[in-house]
Amino acid sequence: MAKILLVDDAAFMRKVIKDTLSKAGYTDLHEAVDGADAVEKYNSLKPDLVLMDITMPNMDGLEALKAIRAADANANITGVIGAVQDTITPEAKADLFANVQNVVTGAMTAEDAVASAIAVN
Repeated sequence: MAKILLVDDAAFMRKVIKDTLSKAGYTDLHEAVDGADAVEKYNSLKPDLVLMDITMPNMDGLEALKAIRAADANANITGVIGAVQDTITPEAKADLFANVQNVVTGAMTAEDAVASAIAVN
């Protein structure tokens, strides 16, 4: 089964996604609390899939995406845009779409978001 890295500064969201993945049979799940943590954990874990929030403190998801892509051009990353998606600039959205395999929006349920991310992979 796939090794998955969940990246979100909100512990509640990590728990929701982790629970959803666990119910679907995924057991090799890892967590990162912000973009800097994600880059560090990506480099050490080499996960099969990364589910990453975009709006986070310290290092946001876009910066982390770029850092991960610089180290591994084949990284399998799904960007997760939460309720603040309307505050993301058009340039940032274009940058996001250029660096991920899939984008999941906050308008989806956790189950649908996870299913969408996994279906692309």
